[in-house]
Amino acid sequence: MASTMIESTDLLIVGCGPAGGVAAREAASRGMRVVVLEKDAVVGSKRVCAAGLRPGFCDEFDLPESLIHCNTPRLALFDPFGEEHAVRFGPGHTSTREELDGAIAALAVEAGAEIRTGALFRDLAVDGDRKIVDYVETTLGVRRRIRARHVFLAAGSTAKLERLPQFAFSGWSSGLMTTLQQRWYLARPAMPLAYETLELHYYPARDGRLVVAWMFPKRDHLAIGLGITGKVPGAELRAELDTFADRTIRRLAPGVEARVKLEGHLLYGGMPRPNVGAEGVSVGGTAAGLVDATNGEGIYEAATSGRMLADLAWRYRGDAARASAAYARALHDRFYARLARRVKLIDFLGRRPERFRLLFRQFAAVPRFAELVANERFDRTWADRLFLYTQAARFGARSLLA
Repeated sequence: MASTMIESTDLLIVGCGPAGGVAAREAASRGMRVVVLEKDAVVGSKRVCAAGLRPGFCDEFDLPESLIHCNTPRLALFDPFGEEHAVRFGPGHTSTREELDGAIAALAVEAGAEIRTGALFRDLAVDGDRKIVDYVETTLGVRRRIRARHVFLAAGSTAKLERLPQFAFSGWSSGLMTTLQQRWYLARPAMPLAYETLELHYYPARDGRLVVAWMFPKRDHLAIGLGITGKVPGAELRAELDTFADRTIRRLAPGVEARVKLEGHLLYGGMPRPNVGAEGVSVGGTAAGLVDATNGEGIYEAATSGRMLADLAWRYRGDAARASAAYARALHDRFYARLARRVKLIDFLGRRPERFRLLFRQFAAVPRFAELVANERFDRTWADRLFLYTQAARFGARSLLA
């Protein structure tokens, strides 16, 4: 491969998902020169994701409401015994990653960022107060280098960060999940309730590992998928999904013909990466482990990490090392305690299937408890906190007896 003259930029971003796209848009809008390296030919085209969005997500990140496929005021939690527990909330929203990531990327370009698709990140080195990034322009087979003041690594769960000593995390592999999803394009609509509901299912796989499965409605299809921690042989994973999807379709769209598209990917569901900022290099989104282990949600956390990075890269634009250190502290303060609790919760529930039923029944009976657990709030009153801790203590006492 031939190499070319090194170019320079203020902020170099690897990955154009919600983290990278939001960071690019907001940094470029402040006047920073931003270059984004995206390995896929089309932004968002290979993201296997149910793409559930929190209430108010589009408003918070100034995105068009046209991204929303379905408004879903109902959350259906299915315990390992197949019992459904419904909770009203939100409403939440659904989209697709092609549309979500693509829209964010288009707004980033409009703000002045440059997005290079088919650009595969290869290596990173520190050169004084600058970073040198090597990448491959895959359509031409040309290796290129670019010098940046600040680098933001946001390439998702498959990001190759373990070779960077400052970000190595021995627990990363144990948190990886193998996921598989089917998109069911139905010949006629499913029952109306399906388009008002986000479904999450928790049950043991054939080998005893916990399966977290979902059905999220879209305007033209149903997204039905599942994830299992660790590596799963392809045939076994497909059989597991086929069984779940068949059960789901028979319940929601019995006898309806459909065209099915299959897609697979790795996700992450473990502890957040301990170090996410050093020497002018920062890590965001799923690459930082910002995923809720109980449900696989990470879009909000990713977009927020991108916003935080853009703000601090601009604030400390003359000192990238200070910016990355401030970013790491801010990210820890914002997300780490909650995400760590979610990892511990899913482990606690998974040890005894009866605990899922107890918790879900309590959510259904006490909707306020479910709302306080689900939503990240920084404006909780002391009454809210007392109520939350009282309900949590009640669940804890009952679950220990289960």
